[in-house]
Parts: sequence; C-alpha cells; structure tokens
Amino acid sequence: MREAQPSPIFLEDYSPPLFLVDDVYLEFLLNEDYTRVNSTLSIRKNPVAENSQDIFLNGEELELEDILINGEILKEAEYQIQEKGLSIFRVPDEFKLTISVKINPQLNTRLEGLYKSKKMFCTQCEAEGFRRITYYPDRPDVLAKFVVIIDADEQRYPVLLSNGDLHAEHSEAGRKRVTWVDPHPKPSYLFALVAGDLSCVVDQFVTCRDRIVDLRIYVEQRDLDKCTHAMSALKKAMRWDEKMFGREYDLDIFNIVAVDDFNMGAMENKSLNIFNTACVLSSAETTTDLGFQRVESIVAHEYFHNWSGNRVTCRDWFQLSLKEGFTVYRDAEFSSDMGSRSVKRIEDTMTMRTAQFAEDAGPMAHPVRPASYIEISNFYTLTVYEKGAEVVRMMRVLLGEQLFREGTDLYFDRHDGQAVTCEEFVVAMEDVSGIDLKQFRRWYSQAGTPVLTINDSYDESNRTYRLKVCQDCPSTPDQEHKAPFVIPLAMGLLGKSGNLPLTLVNDLSELNMESHRVLVVDKVVQEFVFTGVEEKPIPSLLRGFSAPVRLNYSYSRSDLCSLISRDEDEFVRWDASQQLAVQIINEVELAVQKNLQVSIDPIILEAWRNLLKDDTLDPAIIAAMVRLPGEVYLGELASQKTGINVDSIREARELVRCCLAQELREEWLMTYERFRIHQRYEASGSQIAHRSLSNISLEFLACQGESGVELATVQLDESDNMTDRLSALRVLAFEGSESQRGKTLNSFYQAWKDETLVVNQWLQVQASIPDNRCLDRIENLIRHESFDLRNPNKVRSLIGCYAQHNPTQFHRIDGAGYKFLIEKVIELNSLNPQIAARLLAPLTKWKHYLGREQLIKEQLGKLANTKNLSKDVFEVVTKSLE
Repeated sequence: MREAQPSPIFLEDYSPPLFLVDDVYLEFLLNEDYTRVNSTLSIRKNPVAENSQDIFLNGEELELEDILINGEILKEAEYQIQEKGLSIFRVPDEFKLTISVKINPQLNTRLEGLYKSKKMFCTQCEAEGFRRITYYPDRPDVLAKFVVIIDADEQRYPVLLSNGDLHAEHSEAGRKRVTWVDPHPKPSYLFALVAGDLSCVVDQFVTCRDRIVDLRIYVEQRDLDKCTHAMSALKKAMRWDEKMFGREYDLDIFNIVAVDDFNMGAMENKSLNIFNTACVLSSAETTTDLGFQRVESIVAHEYFHNWSGNRVTCRDWFQLSLKEGFTVYRDAEFSSDMGSRSVKRIEDTMTMRTAQFAEDAGPMAHPVRPASYIEISNFYTLTVYEKGAEVVRMMRVLLGEQLFREGTDLYFDRHDGQAVTCEEFVVAMEDVSGIDLKQFRRWYSQAGTPVLTINDSYDESNRTYRLKVCQDCPSTPDQEHKAPFVIPLAMGLLGKSGNLPLTLVNDLSELNMESHRVLVVDKVVQEFVFTGVEEKPIPSLLRGFSAPVRLNYSYSRSDLCSLISRDEDEFVRWDASQQLAVQIINEVELAVQKNLQVSIDPIILEAWRNLLKDDTLDPAIIAAMVRLPGEVYLGELASQKTGINVDSIREARELVRCCLAQELREEWLMTYERFRIHQRYEASGSQIAHRSLSNISLEFLACQGESGVELATVQLDESDNMTDRLSALRVLAFEGSESQRGKTLNSFYQAWKDETLVVNQWLQVQASIPDNRCLDRIENLIRHESFDLRNPNKVRSLIGCYAQHNPTQFHRIDGAGYKFLIEKVIELNSLNPQIAARLLAPLTKWKHYLGREQLIKEQLGKLANTKNLSKDVFEVVTKSLE
C-alpha cells in the first residue's frame, strides 16, 4: 500500500477561486528535445471569495525558468515550488504574472497536457492536463480569453493550430510562427494545441444567419480519403443544433484533428476538436456499420459541446454530468433523428443494463453528481455520461417537448459565458414549467439503480385494472438508505386485438382514452387504477426505457410472446424477446448446474420463427430481437441473485443458440440470402439494417458446422465492406477449425496490416475467442509487431476486450487471467495511469464471481501493495477491497 495515501476531494468543500484570470498570453517554442512555454496572465482577486495575499497555481512536472510580477523578477523567498504547484506570496490585488517553464512532451506517456503522438504535438487538458503545460489555476470555474503563439520548425510542423480564429502567421529562418485568438472566455481544460505535418479536407457551412464557417479536418496524408463521412456528420450536426436547440456556431472556423494516441474518444476544445482516429476516420473498406454510426455520433457530440460545455461550462468537476449527460442526451436525439429511433434506444438501453447497472452495483458506485473523488479521471463513467443523459431525458418526459426546449433556451441564455452547476439546469426547467423538481433532484445525489416491482389485478365485473408499483433502491457505498425517486413509467395495455385505450380513475386529462401513458411514480408504494378495461390485459411496461430502473414483473412466456408479436411499441417488443430468452437460458443453466437433462422450451422456436417471417418490422429491430442476450449481460443479471457462474452461463447460452440454429436452419438460410446486399456499399439506414440481420443469420448458420463456415469463407472473400468481412472473420475465428482459424487470421492481417484501425479490430476478434488457448494467444500478441502498450487503442482492443468481453477465458478457474491483467496494470500504472485504472473494472465486482472470489482478491491485494501507485489505480483498487 502507498505510504502516503491520497486524500479525497469533497463537493461540500467547494469554495470560489481566490483569484480570477481575465486574459492569458501563451507562447510555445516547440523543439525536438524540449518545449519552452512562456505565459503572461492578467490576474485579479475574486471579489466574492475570501481575501488572500497568497496565490496557488497548479503545476506538475514543470521546470521553472523565470517568474515575474508586473515585469519584476521575483526573489526566491517570494515563491515556493511544491510537488503539485507553485505558491506566490503577498501578491497585489491585480497584477500581470509572467512565467517561463520547460517541459518534455516527448517523454509524456500519460497523454495528458502537451505530448507527442508519433511525429505530431498535441494536447489533452481535460480534466487536469493544463497543469502539465504551465503553472495556472487549473479549475473549470476560472474562465479567461486566450491568445496563443506557436513557434516551430516549419518543415516538420507546417500546420500549427490552437483555439479560436487565426490572426497572424509568418515564417523566418526555417521556423513558422502563428497567432491564434479565442474571443470567448474558457477554462484551461478547453485549451488545445496541435503541431504537425498534416493534410486536411476543407468544406464550408452557412449558418442560419448566413455566416460562413470554414470547416477543416486534419489527418495524415494517407487518411485523407477517410474524412468524408465525418465532414458530412459535422454539417448535419450544425444544422440539427440550429433547428432543434436554436444554437448557432459562434466562430469563423471549426477544426478537427485526428490523433492515434489518445486516452479518450474525442475532446471538445473550443473550435479545435481533437479526435481519437477511431472516432473520426471511416471508409467502406476499413470501417464497419457500427463504426460509421459511432463517428457520426461522436462528431455530433463534440460539436454540441460548443454550447453545452463550452459556452456554458461546469463550475467544478462534481458537475461533470452537467455538460456530459446533457450532451450525450443531445447526441442520442441527433442519432435517433438520423437513423432508427427504436434501434438507437435499444442500443442505449443495452449499454445501461449491461455496464452502467453493473457500475451502480459495484464498489465504485456514485451518484450522477458524485460527492467525492480521489482522482477525477476515474469519474468519466457511464453513470456520469449515460445515466446523466437518462436524467435529462426523464426531465423532457415530465415537462413535454415544448417546455423542455424553452427550459434549455433559458438555461443557455441565462448562463452563457458562465461556469455553473447541475442545479442551475434543473432550476431553468422549473422556471419555464412551474413544476417542482425538488424530489426529482435525488437522481443527481443518490447512487444505485432503483428497482420497480409491479403487481397487477383485473376486476372483470367492474372492468377495472389495477397496477401496484413499489420502488426500492439497493444500498451503495456511503449510501445505505435511499429516499423515493421520481420515476416516469411509460406504459400501455395489450388486449387480444391490440393495445387498449387507457382511462385512469379520477383523471380528467386529455390523455384519457389514448393507448400510451406516462405514470409518475414518486412514492415507495403506489396504485394506479384504470377503468373501462374490457378484458384482462397484458401490461406493456417501461416503454422506450422511460427511466433507468430494473423492472420486476412476472410475465408468463405466452404473455411475452404476445408482446413480441403484437405490442405497438417496438422497444417493448424487443424487451419482451430478451426477457423470454433470459427465462429460457436461466432454466437451461439450472439444469446444467444440477446435471439434469436439458430441455429447451419450444415456445422460443416459434417466437423466433415468426420474427424471421415478419415483414412489418424493421430488419434491424428483428436482428436485435433474435440476438440472444450476451454472456456479460446474463452475468450482470446473475450477480443480482445467486452470483455469476461464467461457465454454466456460457454452456446454457450455447445450448439455446445451437437449438435455435438447428431447428430454424431453413429460416436462417432464407433470411441470410434474402437480406444479403449485392449493391455497392452505403452506410445508409436501410443497408445497415439488412446487413445486421444477414450477419446474425450467418452466426446461427455457422453454429451448424461446415456449411455455415463455408458461407462465411465466401463472404470474407467476396465482400466489398468491412462490416461483412469482420462478421465473417468472427464466425471463422469462433466456429472454424484450429488450422482454418490460424490461416484466416494471418491472411486477414497480411491484407490489412497497414490500416491501424482494422488491425485493432483484428486484435479484438482474437481477444474474444472463447477457447482454452486464448490467454496464450494474447500473450503472443503482446509481443506482436502490431501491438504497442503505450497506445490506448491497442490496449483497449486486446487487453481490455479480453477482460471485459471474454468471461470464461478471463475468469479461468486457475486465476491466470487475473494474474495477467494485474501484471499489465502495474506496467501501465507508470506509463498511463488513466488506462491502467480503467482496465480494472472487471475485477471490481470480485465478490460476485462464484469460485473465483479469493483468486481475484489475492491479485487485487498484490496490486494494492505495489509501490508508487498512481491516484487513478489507488482509488479503484482500495475501493474494490473495502
């Protein structure tokens, strides 16, 4: 264990900054062995903060060369350099601070602050990277206007970029010097710099007020042909934000730069978005349908931050969801409008149920607005992002579309240019609607996933139907008891001939007689009574995943089949298919565990057969419905009951999958042939839907043996797109013989070894193969020419995929998977603490893995006793062992 344990930071201890910065002048002299950063800050005391004669500036791994106040060099007694910053004593009320430091971006493997990615200089300053560039009050509630000068070797770095608009550039003696001016005050975490030999794709956008904005995407020369989709997505997002939220872009230029070495997906730096290459580059030859959709979504997300994050930013990092939750909501709505709303909702729900619910149930559980943290990087989580978006979505459901839009308009207008809290967002919604959201605020302050337990009864003589709803939320670290949430429960009632009109007793609203209602659940126990119900109905519950809750209702299998085939809500139809599959897989697993003869209920065969014949549903919806719940999700469900047995879960799921494959072979083959696309590739909604259904059919066909494997071989050889190629590769890697697998994987690598993003997918396929040689394969790939431990994308593709998505092989009964992961975490701890800490997620719920508990605990204990643990890793491992 660390000798000096880091202390947590608490929300309740927040206080305003003692000093404010109005203007920042930065000069970067980029060299091959070091970089000199000269800064001049216009600083004044904060009139609303307590009076102080001393100022503290954050700074890490900086070599101080000069320090002056108002042009006067400070004596050594007038300042003190500390491990985490610089203290200056007895400063004036208002002054100019000039500092010169030397830094070494070439040695910065943490990828925070200014660092080198291949031959390019770039930055990542969120959350606390700017303090690795120069001394500064590095907190989000200090907003300043920036002027940035970059000076570099012109031949090596002809492209020099920063925030704002370009004001000047000139060359002299082989060096290039540029000046960028950002007129909008911003916190230091939004600062960005890029210097490199880059090419760019250029376009323009005309705003709703006829302003012309220059758009540029900078990439390496070889990737110029992979920018078209991202540029199209950017222009769509700009137009959509004007139409749906009234937000016009506010500068004359918008730049995007693709970087291969990047800890995150992308960063919304003002006017200079820096992207992980995996989130911006795309082409039919190298990118899957999912990749195209991801690029569109992330480009939109980062652009939307221009208002929800930049123009209005967060006061402190506890308010991170203010910008991230809201913006995730916005990008989800954008993606829904660009494609299928139902499919998008299904995808988001699976993320919540598989990963975020697990986060809520683990030792790192925290509210959407955390109460404390040791390392803020550990709180860029699904809770803050995805659950935060669900909280915003619930507000929209409660207020309605029009009032919600008025609320966002008020929020932007009222707080433009400010650093605010989640409270200000909620207040804006209250002010436009008149709705008291006091109780609703518990979503921000209480951790955990609420559970709705629903019972019902039908009174045939009075034609009334009664729903009894009970809510409860399990205890989480530091929060044993939870007060009732406000939960919007969207629902309907299904009769024999379709969905029934809904009339609530004592409700005179205009919503009566409609077939869809939103019930507001805000008490521990509530009853809702419907009148005029002519037959005993089947409840259609939690439509559209109207709240991030677990739902307990005892559906019969015949009821689920009725919902699958006849409910008007596509989300409920999908949800019913998953519930049916879970019931049957659980039944098979129980038989496996007791060594009983396995019998698979034929009701699932009939339900799946009918789905494959359904011409009324979107093929993408059918594909989602017939895809069995994954092993990780089944494990998450099991963790809430008896515990996770990874081996019996896999065996049971495989038995059901093979039964479906065998009994419906003709249907799978007809579906595969019907939905195979022979036209030229397009990343269109229609083609994506067809490919999703044809490729899930191929997976079932391959379960039958050689004939399905032969289809996959032909598809791999003949396809013109990476979606079909990669689907075929996975089938051959999972279902083919050992010799065929090795030959196919090697041939694929030789064909695509010059395409980094394709190689990453090749690594993912091998990391997820559930055979007994998987760990040996991964250890060999660690030494392969394609792998680099310093590159986050490589680490996530190989080590992260193995630990997160290959349950039986990672959770080997001999503990070898755990030993391997901990060794890599220790190695990464000094290289890149953020990535190291994130790899630990599969081990945090060690108490739930049956028969493996002690093995995992021993490895976590080994990690906890490692010297010089980063704050990132220390926080995760200590909380996991509590």
